[in-house]
Amino acid sequence: MATQTSELIKVAAGEIPADLLLTDARIVNVYTGRVIPGNIAIYNGHIAGIGDYLATKTVSLGNRYVAPGFIDAHVHIESAMAGVTGFVRGILPHGTTTVVADPHEIANVSGMDGVAYMLTAAENQPMNIFFMLPSCVPATPMETSGAMLDADTLIPLLTHEKILGLGEMMNYPGVIGGAGDVIKKIETTSRYGKIVDGHAPGLGGKNLAAYISAGISSDHECISAEEALEKLAAGMFIMIREGTGAKNLSDLVPIITPYTDPFLMWCTDDRHTQEIATGGHINSLLRKAVAAGVDPMIALRMATINPARYFGLSRLGAIAPGKEADIVVLSDMETFRVEKVYTSGRLVAENGSMLAGVTSSIPVSYPNTMHVDIRGLDFSIPAKGRRARVIELVPGQIVTKCRLMDVKSENGRVVSDPAQDILKLVVVERHKASGRVGKGLVSGFGLKSGAIASSVAHDSHNIICVGADDADMMVAVKTVVEMGGGLVVVSAGKIEASLSLPIAGLMADEDIDTIRQKTLLLNNAARTLGMRVEDPFMILSFLALPVIPEIRLTDLGLFDVAVFAHVPLFAD
Repeated sequence: MATQTSELIKVAAGEIPADLLLTDARIVNVYTGRVIPGNIAIYNGHIAGIGDYLATKTVSLGNRYVAPGFIDAHVHIESAMAGVTGFVRGILPHGTTTVVADPHEIANVSGMDGVAYMLTAAENQPMNIFFMLPSCVPATPMETSGAMLDADTLIPLLTHEKILGLGEMMNYPGVIGGAGDVIKKIETTSRYGKIVDGHAPGLGGKNLAAYISAGISSDHECISAEEALEKLAAGMFIMIREGTGAKNLSDLVPIITPYTDPFLMWCTDDRHTQEIATGGHINSLLRKAVAAGVDPMIALRMATINPARYFGLSRLGAIAPGKEADIVVLSDMETFRVEKVYTSGRLVAENGSMLAGVTSSIPVSYPNTMHVDIRGLDFSIPAKGRRARVIELVPGQIVTKCRLMDVKSENGRVVSDPAQDILKLVVVERHKASGRVGKGLVSGFGLKSGAIASSVAHDSHNIICVGADDADMMVAVKTVVEMGGGLVVVSAGKIEASLSLPIAGLMADEDIDTIRQKTLLLNNAARTLGMRVEDPFMILSFLALPVIPEIRLTDLGLFDVAVFAHVPLFAD
């Protein structure tokens, strides 16, 4: 009996018919940079050849552009707040046929059980989902997470066919300092012949050299062309990120040249459901890049063959013999409007919607991960001085600034001061039922009354809440606990809008349109309370991340990233 490979060879040689022949195509060749007219023969989910072939079925593409399916080089599925199935059905109609996901978020909540859940959920999906192993669980010892994954725990998964390597190594101080378990994770991954992704915002000079010398290959945290060029010159691959909370594409366009493009890729990192539904996914990055002057062919290479080569996905990234038949039919090479999407040679989406009958796996429900005794919580802050360290938001970025500001107090307690845009911020530990509450202050939200809270708080995903009123903050946190995780807006003790996230307090088990509508209601409700940032819950989610400069808040207190230590709230 002939093998599938030998049958594919016979189809390519024209000896037996293909399953499908896509005719009248303008084929985008990412190897030569040319667009050529032709037909694409597909057999058993793979491209057999380009040209005139006999086929069981023929479909005319009406002289449309035909490109390889898009690849997202680095994404946290959990950040879309949809389960894996909802995420797939949300991005696939936009032409993304492969993602390389880091299940870092769910791993910080549930450890290996969370990773196993994501691997199971990724099975039998109508697109490729690969994973990088979470490298930093917990991200640092400066917060309380739900799990700890050391090198010995991760090793058994390095042989899994869907695991491509070690995910973003955020603990760059640990790398530079030679921390034992950090180095063991990197060395073990390399011994298995797999890659190590990086995460080194602002790192340069000898510290960058030390970081790269450990065997780290990429970075997706560059916010300036100068930073990206230094890392490129040192041999790193650069993933240009355009997410919801961090948008770096415009600033990094100058680094995209015919000399650098083989080492560049696109990624979304963290993109909310609402932005996916309204703006798209990788196709939106292509559209924005071309509008900014990037050559369309180079932009497309960065979404296809470049990440395929970087990750060693030899069957992906191009329309050529032997490749998987992941194909995107485009109206043009400027707007990148996706008309049809094929995965493994099967039409799965058309005109922005999944086709009926395209099935996905639906994993079992997730156990409750909210362990908080609301009765013991106290959000009061004793006034121990006049000037305090306030976290200042930076518009359009996830980095923050530390400002020393005069704070308002009443009866010996610090209170929110909406008139000066200084609000209380708390992080409530939710994994160990410890009752710990980190307390701080933040400027930049613009909230005039009420509170918002979320169980999505990178990276340990404790409950984070910002508000103008302690009572509303307490109601918001209690609501998140009762929902088993989620997002909520509260005003005058009333729940104005909410979204339940029962999958590890990170993802909803609803369809993506429902999630989008509820997210819109949440953002609109927050705006009526004075909120002025575009996506307040995304920005809020990063304020507890103690690896992004300059200053953060964890359940253990205020954290200065520059000195990598907790600091007192009051400066005098």
